[in-house]
Amino acid sequence: MSDRGELGEVRAALVALPGVRDAAVHAARNPPGPWRIVAHVVTRLPLAELRAALRSRLPSHLVPSCLHPVPHIPLLPDGRADRQALAALTARQPQTAAAPAPREEAVRGEPGASPVDGITSVPVTAQQRALLARRGAGPCVQQLHWRWRGPLDTGRFTAAWQSVFDHETVLRAAFAWDAGPRLVLHDHARAEVVRHPAGAVDFDEFMERDRLRGFDLRSPGLLRLTLVDEPDPADGGPPSVRILLTFHPVLLDTWSVSVLLEEFYRSYLAGGRLPGGERRPDCRDHARWLAGQDTAPARHFWSSAAPAAGTLVRPAVQGPATGLTGAGRAEARLGAGPAGRLRSWAASWAATEAGVLQAVWALLLYRAGATAGPALVGFGVSVSGRGITLDSVERLPGLLANTLPMTVRVDPAAPVSRLLAELRDQSVEMAAYEWVSLSQIQQWAGRGADDELVDSLVVFEQQRHGSRALRAALAAQGISVGTPRTAGTYTAFPVTLLAHRDSDEGLVLAAVHDRARLADDDAARLVRQCARLLHALPGLAGGPLTVSDALAVLADEPPVRMARASAAVTATAAPT
Repeated sequence: MSDRGELGEVRAALVALPGVRDAAVHAARNPPGPWRIVAHVVTRLPLAELRAALRSRLPSHLVPSCLHPVPHIPLLPDGRADRQALAALTARQPQTAAAPAPREEAVRGEPGASPVDGITSVPVTAQQRALLARRGAGPCVQQLHWRWRGPLDTGRFTAAWQSVFDHETVLRAAFAWDAGPRLVLHDHARAEVVRHPAGAVDFDEFMERDRLRGFDLRSPGLLRLTLVDEPDPADGGPPSVRILLTFHPVLLDTWSVSVLLEEFYRSYLAGGRLPGGERRPDCRDHARWLAGQDTAPARHFWSSAAPAAGTLVRPAVQGPATGLTGAGRAEARLGAGPAGRLRSWAASWAATEAGVLQAVWALLLYRAGATAGPALVGFGVSVSGRGITLDSVERLPGLLANTLPMTVRVDPAAPVSRLLAELRDQSVEMAAYEWVSLSQIQQWAGRGADDELVDSLVVFEQQRHGSRALRAALAAQGISVGTPRTAGTYTAFPVTLLAHRDSDEGLVLAAVHDRARLADDDAARLVRQCARLLHALPGLAGGPLTVSDALAVLADEPPVRMARASAAVTATAAPT
């Protein structure tokens, strides 16, 4: 019978077809008959056309015996397709209503099946456990995209990624739910690489469809790549291919992906194969390090440092229900000149761009609180998680990036420089405990499971400095690759503020938001106010710059509104 890797191959072939929005594939049988592959497909294409397309792409034994059109793919909380709900949807289809439903049995890799030789498992981290249980706006995936200019051999590209999969344990990991979630490490996982010719798909539309596709967390290979050829340049320049890399953040962070990309480039340059075997350290070593930590000092620190009840955590005043669902993204940009002045101004106060961004967000939280005197504000900040004392941790692919709660006192009469200093000092103190999950901190602070510590997250995306030698070696083969940029719109918070420097040294801001909590217009207003403050701060002179002076920049701005959590309609269930 087909294993889960082959079933994943069938699903990948289906969703790669133009006109197919989503698909679920499983194996079933009517004993004592043989196993057969059953596919449920979200499409308006004629089934005969779909089957013909699959026959040209798959071995005959992997072409599904049954194809059922459905309006959507219902999911279970763990991210798997809900087969019972699919059967109910299928029963409503006239062409299949009379067919007896096959009795489904455990197949290789499913709960209850015999374990595959060589598979081991490790406990999930507290951070992974929280992410698996968290509800958010949209499927829980992250996407990076960039351009590859020059020759690209698809077979060599795929072989190079397969070699990376073979070397990196985390890329062969999946989740199992027995008494609780655990991370299962498989001997093999197939690298999914699909290439589309120029004009076959619209890149932006495909990127959204790929995001909505999500992942099956029980199948290894929670990273995939899509190549989309661009039309040949009119000036006769080198060919260009847009690359989309989609991954699940329960296993990897963007730092890890940059590590994997360097390995891929080395493999590609070597003809598609990396030397040696499995590389360590890996997720097993990280799990072992976490298990050896004494949580008492961390508990003591976070019990007092976490935002207390009454801390201002909402970046907007209370507003009506939005009536919207899903996730949105609003952007603003500071040009190279203003961004350069901001960096110089920050440096004059021994602060970084990230520190100034946090200070501006603290000002917006204070403004939304509509209070007159000093007040505590709280928001989440993203840390790399790679300051821990584990050998070669900077080269370890996994989920180490973390969200920590930042609490700071905002005094309208105090200078902004004091706010910057307090944020800097708080960051230094937090660094010793950046491995602690937000759910642990919430528990130690005596907060209930539904009593969120913060309502927003601030992320300054730091790029790892890639190897110049690798880029030079690629250039020697006529290849240049762009810097990967994030494109995903998943957020576990009502709003996440992302910031990064672009190739022109400008500062790009993006508010990724839950549209059930924050309407599109309000999100755009919020990110615009943030950009306006960042632009204005270096130019405010004439004595010590106070918090009140800075907030006066927004005196003519209407307040941003946010719906209460109880008024929001959650677009999706658990991360997929």
